[in-house]
Amino acid sequence: MVTIELYCSPNGDKWLFCDGASKTAIVRHVPNAASGGAVTDVAIEAFLAAGKAGPKGPQYDALEELLTRGKASQTECDTVPSSATAHTAGIVHKPAAEALLLSAARVRTFLQLRHMTNASGFFFKRNDRLFFVTSRHVVIDSPSRHFPDRIEVELHIDRDNLGASAWFSLPLYSGGRSLWRQASDDGGDVDVAVLEVWKDRLPPGAVFDAFGPEHLPTPGHTMPIGASVLIVGFPLGFHDSLHHLPIVRLGAIASAFGLRFEGKGCFITDARTHRGTSGAPVVTSAASMHADAATSSLPWMLLGIHSSTVDMGARDRDLDESLGLNHAWYADVLLTLTAN
Repeated sequence: MVTIELYCSPNGDKWLFCDGASKTAIVRHVPNAASGGAVTDVAIEAFLAAGKAGPKGPQYDALEELLTRGKASQTECDTVPSSATAHTAGIVHKPAAEALLLSAARVRTFLQLRHMTNASGFFFKRNDRLFFVTSRHVVIDSPSRHFPDRIEVELHIDRDNLGASAWFSLPLYSGGRSLWRQASDDGGDVDVAVLEVWKDRLPPGAVFDAFGPEHLPTPGHTMPIGASVLIVGFPLGFHDSLHHLPIVRLGAIASAFGLRFEGKGCFITDARTHRGTSGAPVVTSAASMHADAATSSLPWMLLGIHSSTVDMGARDRDLDESLGLNHAWYADVLLTLTAN
């Protein structure tokens, strides 16, 4: 379901554009918590009619602008070559930010209307299918009793204005069954979750970039100890709030790359990270690896998916600092999780 915030009043009332939950797109009014009012849904046509009949508030102007922008985007897509359409290739024209920053997205988890946690994630495409990748513990985590029923992903919606964004809602369950894909091996559960994204339900004009199988290291690629990596995410939710872009932490490979650290499908990075970075892509320059992706619009190799910090249970929290190390799950698990 596409969910776009149209307007938030000074007292906290929100109006949301929702499409995909029913046959007809709706405007959802979410009153502020103090008022104790009920959430109401109104069909688009009825909402616009009410705006014309009475005083026209900013929520009506925002909806009309959104609908106008969507029509313009669709007209443009109909006039450009199919290889360059927004929903099939991700980006029509090169935006101001580089592709790596547009591959990662901010994540919020919800239980019904209650915002629970913040995290990171990124897009991965395989053939003509699109997926969103994050950590498994973002979508379910029994030890912390974290059981959201949906996540929201922030997307840019105007390639010429990175300040324009919308929240895209991805349900985690349907008919009582989980919708994400996960994996396990001899070492236990793999802390990676993948959700398929139906491209025709993306917000109009969605702007993003995506990794693919060509960005994964081949068995012949090696990473020396101490090699530099970048972790692209949203630590503690911090980001460029004006342009809705992630930040990048510089790290290094801290364990033997290619070997399963302590028998698990992960390796160790040395980088300063925080809560909210879970699900971030761990990348290195494709040029440094002489990889095919070096000449692509996304010249990075996807090495792993950042999971969590490493801590020692016996560490004296008064005397010993945190290790500053992190788990990153090998990205080749995505080939399994995105298979037909």
